[in-house]
Amino acid sequence: MRPDPVAEAFARSEEWICDECGVELETAEVTLTYLGASFPAKIPRCPRCGMVFIPSSVALGKMLQVEQGLEDK
Repeated sequence: MRPDPVAEAFARSEEWICDECGVELETAEVTLTYLGASFPAKIPRCPRCGMVFIPSSVALGKMLQVEQGLEDK
């Protein structure tokens, strides 16, 4: 099983704080929707307002795959 880069980056940080609420982010399973495609991801999320932080590993990984898949159609 490959290591989860989001979990590793999140674990290395002492705390990530929501810009809106000032509350510490927690890792949560969320459904991301990008260009009409939905996929699950475990990413940092504010437990109060629900705002998510999309790490570069997700933006340049799964979201890029979705974009490339749509371009191929």
